[in-house]
Amino acid sequence: MSESFADAPPGDAAKGAKIFKTKCAQCHVAEKGGGHKQGPNLGGLFGRTSGTTEGFSYSAANKNAAISWGEDTLYNYLINPKKYIPGTKMVFAGLKKPQERADLIAYLKDSTA
Repeated sequence: MSESFADAPPGDAAKGAKIFKTKCAQCHVAEKGGGHKQGPNLGGLFGRTSGTTEGFSYSAANKNAAISWGEDTLYNYLINPKKYIPGTKMVFAGLKKPQERADLIAYLKDSTA
């Protein structure tokens, strides 16, 4: 199942920050230069290829997927990460609601730049 970010509702970065805090921050740091946690630092995420953040031990699945992260790929990945990249170590169940994904992406565009 593939959904287009072009069809997504407008994202609200403030709401996305709350989603990040409750669902992502236990494993990820958004700001560039921050350390890795259970998941990689997300600084510079947009335009980066999956599995390439220096100093983080990725699954072979994540490295071999060679996904270029952007609005469309994140919008679909965030529905169900384990389905999008079978074999990923990411244990997050996903965000099924289009609005939540759009809000999180709006936040990530600001915070990871």
